[in-house]
Parts: sequence; structure tokens; C-alpha cells
Amino acid sequence: MNDDELLRYSRQIMLNELDYAGQQRLRDSRALIIGLGGLGSPAALYLAAAGVGELTLADDDRVDLSNLQRQIAHGEADIDTFKADSAARSIAAVNSACQTRVITERLAERALHDAVAKADVVLDCTDRFASRDAINRACVASATPLVSGAAIRFSGQLAVFDLRDPEAPCYACLYGESADEEQLTCAESGVIAPLVGVIGSWQALEALKLLSGCGTPQRGLTTFDGLSGQWRHFGLRRDPRCGVCGARA
Repeated sequence: MNDDELLRYSRQIMLNELDYAGQQRLRDSRALIIGLGGLGSPAALYLAAAGVGELTLADDDRVDLSNLQRQIAHGEADIDTFKADSAARSIAAVNSACQTRVITERLAERALHDAVAKADVVLDCTDRFASRDAINRACVASATPLVSGAAIRFSGQLAVFDLRDPEAPCYACLYGESADEEQLTCAESGVIAPLVGVIGSWQALEALKLLSGCGTPQRGLTTFDGLSGQWRHFGLRRDPRCGVCGARA
């Protein structure tokens, strides 16, 4: 790192748990963020600000006026442009040293598996079960850590699956695999603006821990009730009969 980088990240480098070595690991790491909406916006901006060297931004959706209430990587001038392109511009304004790779097609099948395999961590910031299932399968196949977040109305949740550990559960151990697309979405049910910031920022924190080696990644599922301010944590074990990861160990 040069002098400018040492100054930029000085507040992190002074943390004993991170130090210079951890910051260097962040600089050398690659994260894949799938979905640059309410969750992906704060996650991407914080990972870039914290010094992650390369971010791949994947989203085939375009910015809409209704997104601006909560998707802070985008502005009025970005309406009708791809969210991944808009997020890349916002990242460049925050930290020009962060390299971004933009994917504006829906990641599926081989393209999804290739993108996941190239990443050191994957942040699932999507809002469809089919997408979450596919991302989980790709992460299990390449043993890539997965940080999954969700937010709707006043409720949020986060789970970390460190699939480098053969005994770690996967997303399907928790939810199974969805047979259909019936689910709540922000467009249909609404969401309070700061909630996605809380969960997306937390996804970034867990990703930084995984990439830098500091601290202990969360295990199990944590839920947050924004109306009451209550957090709840649930332990989770790998399901040996899981159809996705059951035979992995």
C-alpha cells in the first residue's frame, strides 16, 4: 500500500483485529455482489470504502423512480440506466482505486458458476427465491462463502454460510429449495427505507470479516424486527439429507 492508502484506511489499520495484514488482504480480495438494489447499494459502497480491491456488480434491472426511496447507490440522474452501471459510478466517486466489473445480464447456469468461482465471497442481495437457490448451489459447488440478506416491510434477516468448512450448512439447509415464485416483494408489500441499509451494511461487515480474517463470521440466522427493535438469533446445523450440500462432507 502507498502512503495515500495507508492514510485512507488508517482508522481500520489501527484496529488490532485487522491491522496492516488484514487491510492488505482486503486490497487483494474479490467480492461478487448479486443485486444492486436496497441491500446491494449499501453493501457495495461500504465494501468499496473499506478497501476491497475488486467488486463484481451483477444486476440486469434498471433504476426506477420508486427505487430512490431506499437504493442509495442511485440518484435521479440514473433513472432508466442499469443499476450495476449506476452503482459502479457511485463506487468510483467513493474510492477510485476499487476496481469494478459490471454484469448487466441475469447471471444463470454456467455464467453464474464462473462468476462465483472467481470470487472470494458472494453477497446475495436478490429478492427472489429462485435466484437465491441458484446462487446457493453455485457457492456450494465452488466452496465460496455466501452472505445472504433479506428485507421486507419492517423485518430483515441475515445468514452467513462459510462453505469453505465442510460441516457448514448451506441456504437450502435452512429453507429447502423453492418450488415456485410465490413470495413477498418490496414492490408488493413495501419496505421502510433504513431497514435495507441496516441489513445491507451488516452484509458488508460479515463479508469484510470473511475477506480479512478478523473476528468470527456469524453462524446461523439472525432476524431483526424494525418495529420493536428486537434481534433474534437461531442456530443452524448442516442437514446431512440436504439436496444441495448433503453429500459435500
